[in-house]
Amino acid sequence: MPGQSNSTEPVAPAANRAALLVIFLTVFIDLLGFGIVLPVMPRQAEPYLEALGLSPVAIGAVIGVLFSTFSLMQFLFSPLWGRLSDQVGRRPLLLLSLAGSVVFYAVYAFAVTVPTDPVPSRQQAALAIGLMLLSRIGAGIAGASVGTAAAVIADCTTPENRARGMALIGIAFGGGFTLGPLIAYFGLAIFRQEPWGVGAIASVLSLVALVIAIAVFRETRPPGVTGERRRAGLGRMAAVLAMPAVGALVLVYFLAIVAFANFEATLARLTEAAFGMNDNDNFLVFAFIGLMLLLAGGAYRPLAKRFPEQRLLAAGVGLLIVGLGLLGAIAWSVYGDPALGRSRGMAGLFYVAAAVAVAGFACVNPSVSALISRQADPARQGEVLGVNQSFASLGRIVGPFLGSFLFGLHPSHVLPFVVAVAVLLVLASRLPIGSATPGRPADALPG
Repeated sequence: MPGQSNSTEPVAPAANRAALLVIFLTVFIDLLGFGIVLPVMPRQAEPYLEALGLSPVAIGAVIGVLFSTFSLMQFLFSPLWGRLSDQVGRRPLLLLSLAGSVVFYAVYAFAVTVPTDPVPSRQQAALAIGLMLLSRIGAGIAGASVGTAAAVIADCTTPENRARGMALIGIAFGGGFTLGPLIAYFGLAIFRQEPWGVGAIASVLSLVALVIAIAVFRETRPPGVTGERRRAGLGRMAAVLAMPAVGALVLVYFLAIVAFANFEATLARLTEAAFGMNDNDNFLVFAFIGLMLLLAGGAYRPLAKRFPEQRLLAAGVGLLIVGLGLLGAIAWSVYGDPALGRSRGMAGLFYVAAAVAVAGFACVNPSVSALISRQADPARQGEVLGVNQSFASLGRIVGPFLGSFLFGLHPSHVLPFVVAVAVLLVLASRLPIGSATPGRPADALPG
């Protein structure tokens, strides 16, 4: 298979660096495209849904489906991507993933070329929404390669450096999530008469990453390792979850994702309700969140040299509790005194609380991935990390739904944060905080 002719030779350090660069670009581009589409998709879908004669409630439901479909596809396909990468190699799967991103972001760009002025016909509107849904399905399947990306990092790093390597994924997440909304922000101005612009940008950037990957990425699967061919299904996922310590760590990651996705899904609504921010303000808020992810991910790497992953994981959960708790307190305070929403002090406290929560998540993400990768046989790194990523995607389905539902149950909008903090407190009581012997962390982890 292309890219595997040297699979029996050790991967040189320079090749390792090239592989890590490509992995960084792959995850960065995935999140960049996601961040570009995230702020503009509801605005672009709404005219087509109105042309279909849907009620406001139904319009909101369809937009919710467009969002959640991406994560649902990641949940379903992450284990498959990882398992296939164990069998045929990392390179073919990552190239296929990037090619899929090129195609499906282009499909999104084409979908929004259906004119909205004059009002489109029902057939035109249905075509546009169908193509948007197809693009979200395809982009989610292509983006399910994050678990495979983590497997490449596991291939290229020693157990002692594993956490620092996994932090690259967090940095890529932060960078993509920072620049994506900013590109959308400026792209809306540049392509004011061309709504396909943001999708086209995402597709072109994916193409650039694909070309770089073809040129420099060599196979990283351990020499002489041939993945056993296993049939897909819930049985294989259950077998991974039954591994010592792995199931507990996957649960930790899932619950942390649910809590953080609670915050992500309600962020734009909270800023509008508490501070009266408009759409353009929210673009910049999302960019701030991404910037904090980027900075916190960069800070994690030197910390991983000094502290074991268990302690960094516990610290991350603690920061999440503090940050989300502060956000809940802000929501409650502004509800009690709406004038506080117009004060700079409260707005500043909001940014501090958001930054603390983001820093916590930036510690949780690479710590869990590094700990899980230590438990896995090298022949099953892709499969095991794919299952972890699958449950992360499930958390991104459950979290936004739960947060959106709880947000409207009380006018203070505090319930999403109360529930998130409660979940994290239960999680914190089960976390290991002792140091681990490299290569044998299972002894210090809950089984």
